[in-house]
Amino acid sequence: MSRAYRIAIMPGDGIGPEVVEAALSVLDRAIAPQAVEMQYSHHEAGAHYYRRTGLSISPQTMDEIGQADAVLLGAMGLPDIRKPDGTEIAPQIDIREHYGLFASLRPCRLMAGVPTRLKADKVDLLVIRETTEGLFAGRHDRLEPSDESVSDRLTITRRTSEKLFELAFAQARTRRERQGTPGHVTLLDKANVLRSNAFLRKVFDEVAERHPDIGTSRIYIDAGSMMFVTNPERYDVVVTENVFGDITSEIGAGIVGGLGVAPSADVSERHGVFQPSHGTAPDIAGQGLANPVAMILSAAMMLDWLSERHQDPGCARAAADIRQATEQALKAGVLTRDLGGQATTTDVTRAVLEQLEAAHG
Repeated sequence: MSRAYRIAIMPGDGIGPEVVEAALSVLDRAIAPQAVEMQYSHHEAGAHYYRRTGLSISPQTMDEIGQADAVLLGAMGLPDIRKPDGTEIAPQIDIREHYGLFASLRPCRLMAGVPTRLKADKVDLLVIRETTEGLFAGRHDRLEPSDESVSDRLTITRRTSEKLFELAFAQARTRRERQGTPGHVTLLDKANVLRSNAFLRKVFDEVAERHPDIGTSRIYIDAGSMMFVTNPERYDVVVTENVFGDITSEIGAGIVGGLGVAPSADVSERHGVFQPSHGTAPDIAGQGLANPVAMILSAAMMLDWLSERHQDPGCARAAADIRQATEQALKAGVLTRDLGGQATTTDVTRAVLEQLEAAHG
């Protein structure tokens, strides 16, 4: 008996619609043998929507996506469309705040066939970035006009930090069981200087005591960032503050081939938004040059998340099939320009679909 999941689709701006279309074709093919059904609803938001309406996302859309089982989001924002305060349109951040999506999961895995400048045999790590507070906490604070100084607020709370760290330890345990990774969590902070980060480390230590089967490390963010490049093999799960996580997750993406192969998931205990780590890339939008891999792998992350929430092995099998088919396509040399190849978005999508066909006949 098949199960039907309601999936909200938000293509967004720039290359967003192109990579979403590619991911949906792969998703549909992967779930077909697994007795899994997806019911899609499409929603507008982002920079183009803002230019037309004055809103980055409508209240109705915000409510509707919350009723879905998961959200697939392409990419949003354009550098030439900005709010009066000079910031870009970023409804994905509004969604995080509205639904309390406190953690962004950003796996960084070096796949066969993907070029890297790093001298490493194996890179397989997960950066977990807190997404609702930290240095983003004061995003809506009242701004006093001044040409002399501007301040941003950094706030760490026990409630969010405990949820974040519990998730990190759970992910380390799951990765160890499924992938054979070490089962280890590293906290990156600046506890030697920032009082907020000293408190963050204190809470981490308290949570770590509840998980004696998982190894832990605490490293200052400056040294820890360097180790992403010099010794990435030391990392399994990395957890850190909002902005630190924003930066280190992109370093992690860089060492495994770039943002074009970097998926992500913004999650709470109930809601999940799945999107590539890359932006809208308006310079190549509409040309068929976008790398769809990050979006395709984000769809696989969505399937894993649905599998865990609903004890649905069909979703887990479909996710594994997508990852294997994508890796085989890359290994065969079907690479877009960002990876040093000449393949188009369609070429990569077709190659992944062919691998899925070969696996299931």
